[in-house]
Amino acid sequence: MRVFAIADIHLSKAFPKPMNIFGPEWEGHPEAVFREWRRVVGEDDLVIVAGDISWAMKLPEAMADLEDLAQLPGHKVLLRGNHDYWWPSISRLRQALPPRMYALQHDSLVIGNLAVAGSRGWDTPGSYNFTPEDEKIYKREVERLSLSLKTLRGQAYEHLVLAMHYPPFGPSGGPTGFTELIERYRPSCVVYGHLHGADPEKLPKTWAGIPLHFVSADVVRFQPQLVLETERQTHL
Repeated sequence: MRVFAIADIHLSKAFPKPMNIFGPEWEGHPEAVFREWRRVVGEDDLVIVAGDISWAMKLPEAMADLEDLAQLPGHKVLLRGNHDYWWPSISRLRQALPPRMYALQHDSLVIGNLAVAGSRGWDTPGSYNFTPEDEKIYKREVERLSLSLKTLRGQAYEHLVLAMHYPPFGPSGGPTGFTELIERYRPSCVVYGHLHGADPEKLPKTWAGIPLHFVSADVVRFQPQLVLETERQTHL
């Protein structure tokens, strides 16, 4: 099974929100996402959608976008981003999700020899305009990522993908509570998005020898990125 990842696809079928106001590269981006997805992803592959999935404000509005994703090849693992205001309680979301789609929140997923864990993340200490409220959210998100990883105790797997929406490292690529967890649990790789207009060449490519994959849709030209390949075929 191949594992792909992409973030920040910002779909908006129910109430269209053109993204080209953020730059010409966003012109017709939903079609670009769907086209590139179909071009590289197979039916037995898994795609991690690492946050900022839909501009919808409520789940019924987001369902149009989720159903479009469901029509694409592969199994999907969804992670909440800072703009996913539509994301309801996890039990309600899981009841509503189309087949072959899984939402990750405070837990993990093990399929065959692959494990996926993660959390949204947040701005880290030292970030621009970092406030006491940001500090509270940051600490909470570190704990949520820790909880997600702890749910893997006692489970058998060979590969672990750690997924976040925000970058795990701090300003100028410094250490954070998230990177401490990366060092402790030693995932096979880490995927993240959130940043727009950032130069990938100026961002860390690894942390403690572990690959970091920056997969914001505009940066990867709307193509899901291959981050891992396992030998064993499996199903959600």
